[in-house]
Amino acid sequence: MVNIISHSNIPSVGAVAQTAPYTPPISKSMNRSPAFSLSFKRMDGPAEMALLGENFDPGVAGRMREDGYESRSGSDNFEGASGDDQDAGDDGPPRKKKYHRHTPHQIQELESFFKECPHPDEKQRMGLSRRLGLESKQIKFWFQNRRTQMKTQLERHENVILRQENDKLRAENEMLKQAVGSPMCNNCGGPAVAGEISYEQHQFRIENARLKDELGRICALANKFLGRPLSSSAGTSTSQGLNSNLELAVGRNGFAGGSGNSGTITLPMGLDFVDGTMMPMLKPMGLEVPPDRSTLFDVALAAMDELIKMAQMDSPLWMKSLDGGKESLNHEEYMRTFSSLVGMKPTGYATEASRDTGIVVISSLALVDMLMDVGRWAEMFLCMIGRAETIEVLSIGTGDTRNNALQMMHADFQVLSPLVPVRQVKFLRFCKQHAEGLWAVVDVSIDSNRDVSSSYLLPSCRRLPSGCVVQDMADGYSKVTWVEHSEFDESAVHHLFKPLVRSGLGFGAQRWLASLKRQCEGFAMHLPSTMPSEDHTGITPSGRKSMLKLAQRMTFNFCSGICSSSVRKWDRLHLGNISDDVLVLTRKNINDPGEPPGIVLSAATSVWIPVSQHRLFEFLRNEQMRCQWDILSNIAPMQEMVRISKGHGQGNCVTLLRGSAINTNETSMLILQETWSDAAGSMVVYAPVDIPAMDVVMNGGDPTYVALLPSGFAILPCVSGGQAAGESSNGPLVKPDVEGNDGGCLLTVGFQILVNSIPTAKLTVESVDTVNHLMSCTIHKIKTALTVT
Repeated sequence: MVNIISHSNIPSVGAVAQTAPYTPPISKSMNRSPAFSLSFKRMDGPAEMALLGENFDPGVAGRMREDGYESRSGSDNFEGASGDDQDAGDDGPPRKKKYHRHTPHQIQELESFFKECPHPDEKQRMGLSRRLGLESKQIKFWFQNRRTQMKTQLERHENVILRQENDKLRAENEMLKQAVGSPMCNNCGGPAVAGEISYEQHQFRIENARLKDELGRICALANKFLGRPLSSSAGTSTSQGLNSNLELAVGRNGFAGGSGNSGTITLPMGLDFVDGTMMPMLKPMGLEVPPDRSTLFDVALAAMDELIKMAQMDSPLWMKSLDGGKESLNHEEYMRTFSSLVGMKPTGYATEASRDTGIVVISSLALVDMLMDVGRWAEMFLCMIGRAETIEVLSIGTGDTRNNALQMMHADFQVLSPLVPVRQVKFLRFCKQHAEGLWAVVDVSIDSNRDVSSSYLLPSCRRLPSGCVVQDMADGYSKVTWVEHSEFDESAVHHLFKPLVRSGLGFGAQRWLASLKRQCEGFAMHLPSTMPSEDHTGITPSGRKSMLKLAQRMTFNFCSGICSSSVRKWDRLHLGNISDDVLVLTRKNINDPGEPPGIVLSAATSVWIPVSQHRLFEFLRNEQMRCQWDILSNIAPMQEMVRISKGHGQGNCVTLLRGSAINTNETSMLILQETWSDAAGSMVVYAPVDIPAMDVVMNGGDPTYVALLPSGFAILPCVSGGQAAGESSNGPLVKPDVEGNDGGCLLTVGFQILVNSIPTAKLTVESVDTVNHLMSCTIHKIKTALTVT
């Protein structure tokens, strides 16, 4: 989460710098620990500054307040005294301090209580004392030490932030003083004659002086790394060429796309054109000339302008189909209206563009805050984003709002199938308020680094200006217009999914908006004002919250397995007896409490099923029909124990199923299952769970330590479109089903199983064959059952 720090609440730099940060006492055993010694050394002096870097995120301080500094929990305490009470009286010698170490269970309980209440009263301390077997005085001193540690660390980090801001302001002030002190004439390049000039001319001259200074520094870098002389004043023609390209580099669009002599001018300023795109050129040492921040802001403003125009309902940029339904982008009008912000489209790349509008149960401010928080954004679109991170916060916004906030981000976008490669995109995200209750958030790809040791490799996907425009409506609703526009390498997509990706149902606006609607409906249903205190199953609100959190982790792990997401350390296996359409991954789990220890094997594949998406989804989620395809059910009936709704539809829910034992020697089995369906697809994810662990979760316990391995299905609509949709040179392969759905659907099947409980064991071929057979058998049973019924 990016926390916004108001400058009015920050004390003066000098006052903070003069305050010596308090360092809590450190025991010898802790000091001897290599991990602790390393972290403690990094937090002092210049090493701390080097660790945080020039662009330290101010939100770190806020997150540390929330997390409670679990890395130094105050678990080591002194009995009988704390703070000033540890000092002996004036009459006698200092007392010897008795060292006491709390047990891991005591630490966990104290930490959990500290997050809820950092200042417990006497009654709460007595309750903790009885529960943990500690004295009330020990409880009191532990909380005192814990609060002291938080305050010390926070002051230290705030001091670092303020020093950084002070250094930046001082450097900018010096640069502006030099620019104002020696203004240059735009015509002759000499000193400007004093006279009356407008404010805009004055600003232009300051900018010109700054650019010339930047050009000189870049030329010096070129002299150093290119090994040949290069000067910013090496002749009139060269100087004009350099200035021309420099102006293009910092213009509104930030990219040069002209004709004439511009194609023959070299760019000695660390920038190069690749397929019409201005790319940063890495030096032999691996150094990169960073893009100027003003250039990034210009690109963001141009992208915002493009998004607003594409989101207008009466825009000539969009053409409706003959039946008045789906919209398609008018590429000729688009090329006439906008100049490319990412350069010319690479050869062989396809373009996908889509737009969708809907009413969502969320306010504009809440949606904007979610989109600008990378963690909440990834949770909202759990099945579409494999990994997301904020590289740099270029602007936190104006005042206390997100207006004009700019971030550099990286994300992995995915379709729930191993046959569609994950799109790794580096982009700018810019947020702007256009009117009261009217916001817009836009994304646009920025240049990727050139590999030093090889030729430049184009990214598999480039995100053209895309995003959403949000307008507040009555009763907490918002009208959201979503636009998606990208260029991608279509050759890497399996022929079965090419029509789906082209149509926009894979990565397009329809899927983003459908997922947003479904998630917001679920959030609205679980607000404290709408949640019942207890349902008919006896589960409490805290138990529902823990169960939903466990189901969310189960779904996330399932998606990471079938899409080979980089967020989990999977190793891909290439075996001769396994089809290329089957993805087999393996990983060793040693210390992840959310999975059983040992070797985990994941297998996934996608097939076409000649039935509708709705029919297949209803069949798979029905617990009464589960015995027709699930080997784990042992041909025994399933019973629904708990249901937590996550939407208005019957299929959007989290359920706990119980399988009846066939004989007295067997115990009943619990299965946690999450199902959902929307306009862009459906999903059924399940995992066997331990009965005692689920009792803890349903009573509001922490679901982090519940080990599970998910399996399940992802269902996507099949879009017609030539051979990719199921046609061959001999004719169409897709036949209408009994419901008249001639497209069928695309089913992705994924299994994760524990093949060996010893992490150091070796994976055998028999284990891979077993998982492959399980997957093939499940698909065959599904097809057979649907054909029979």
